[in-house]
Amino acid sequence: MLWAQRTWTELPRDLANANRAAILPVGATEQHGPHMGTGMDFVLADKLCGRVAANTGVPMLPTLPYGCSLGHSRRWPGTIALQPITMITIVKEIGDWAYHSGVRKLFIINSHVTNAAPLRCALEMLRSEHDDMMAVVINTATMSERVRASHFADAQDWHANAAETALMLAVAPEIVRDALVKKSDDPDRTQDLVFAHPVNRTSLNGVTGLPSQARVEGGRELFEWMVEDLSSLVERGKTEEPPLEHSYFDVVYD
Repeated sequence: MLWAQRTWTELPRDLANANRAAILPVGATEQHGPHMGTGMDFVLADKLCGRVAANTGVPMLPTLPYGCSLGHSRRWPGTIALQPITMITIVKEIGDWAYHSGVRKLFIINSHVTNAAPLRCALEMLRSEHDDMMAVVINTATMSERVRASHFADAQDWHANAAETALMLAVAPEIVRDALVKKSDDPDRTQDLVFAHPVNRTSLNGVTGLPSQARVEGGRELFEWMVEDLSSLVERGKTEEPPLEHSYFDVVYD
């Protein structure tokens, strides 16, 4: 169910079997502390959505590896960030071309917190231009209560914390530096603040949370929860229809 592996003669049948739905994973390339590789967000999105696509039969578009990571600053090398307007344009154009390939239900699966605003803007543009297209942004860390609780266990403004580190130990151990995990803890300094500060003003090493608490067994459990919960959402969405059939473009006169 990987879009990139399907041919133009196969995709129409794939989409018909999936009730014209597709999955777009969106991640980021950004510093994740001294103990973890910069690809953590898009690796998670890719692996998670690949499993969900296999479970649900919904084709998965190629994962977008860059995101809106401006808040990670240039203090630590490795971050490759898109401006919000650039990201809006990219996702909107991906959605446009997916529409013209037959997609009418687009699940945008986001694994990086500050992608949420530009993805929402792209969603608004897509559904206003394509009246018969439905789109949703689902954030991987908050898709269900149990997934949210795991991510926020050691930090409210979490990044490269116990949950993320455990997930990578479970599904992509090659990007984790085991010898540095226990030395990379940095507490959450964002509690009770009014402003949203960039990471260079809240963290000493790019981490927010306690990666030393990460365990591979916990990562496996959390990943399976995410696969199960996201698959359930996609399955529900595959058959969902708008509550009313009114066209976006219709004008109703009394």
